[in-house]
Amino acid sequence: MIIKKAVVTAAGPGQSSLPLQRLVDRDGVEKTALEMIIEEIVSAGIDSIAMVLSPGSEEAFREAAGNYIERLTFVTQREATGYGQAICCAKDFIAGEPFLHLVGDHLYLSKQARKCAQQLVQIASTNDCIVSAVQATRENMLPFFGTIGGLRVPQEERLYEVKRVVEKPTPTLAEQELTVAGFRSGTYLCFFGMHVLTPSVIGTLERLIADRKKPVPLADALHELASRQRYLAYEIDGQRYNIGVKYGLLNTQLALSLNGQDRDRILTQLVELLGTQK
Repeated sequence: MIIKKAVVTAAGPGQSSLPLQRLVDRDGVEKTALEMIIEEIVSAGIDSIAMVLSPGSEEAFREAAGNYIERLTFVTQREATGYGQAICCAKDFIAGEPFLHLVGDHLYLSKQARKCAQQLVQIASTNDCIVSAVQATRENMLPFFGTIGGLRVPQEERLYEVKRVVEKPTPTLAEQELTVAGFRSGTYLCFFGMHVLTPSVIGTLERLIADRKKPVPLADALHELASRQRYLAYEIDGQRYNIGVKYGLLNTQLALSLNGQDRDRILTQLVELLGTQK
């Protein structure tokens, strides 16, 4: 499988302004979250990117993209009809090819030389199937993520054969149906905000949306596909940061700073700040 395209969804309520936020990266360079997302994608050898936006957002995204604007194609999701529909809006751009998908409210920190997207694309290319990036996640975070259940692939430390996918499961359901051997109680494999998908996902989403007449999450389509074709999950050697939750931008900036060239300076400033608190 050769992945040459990427789709980033940023049309959800409250989501469209998040990629426009400015942060300082690990090299100490100030840039927008959108630029960081694009750099993540480019690291995987992809330079053709569709941004799915809400109406009226394009000009702000053009400005936030900086020097990467030539890599972007803008697609409008005209009504707030859900995450699954947002992906379907990029159908013409995808044009029957496999694609990398990222959400617009997550940033990523790899624990190795390869960025997170590069790790995922290499796994998908090797296995020639849909692959979702996942991360071990405590049960108190289940309300924020799709969660998978499955079996570890023999002789593969981080690769799992997916059998079940549930969007934002309750702790009770997760304990009953989504445990994965080798993880301690209360820890589950949740979506990382990054997938390599095939055109079969678009067809499945379109059918589910037509049947239900209501918004459909990506997790529902992936759950159905897991019963019909090989579908893997890969535990990324890295960390996701959701900038859309409370204190998300603060936590993300701290993570970038404490993993970057200005770590000592930031630690000193944090100690000084804590010393002024009563």
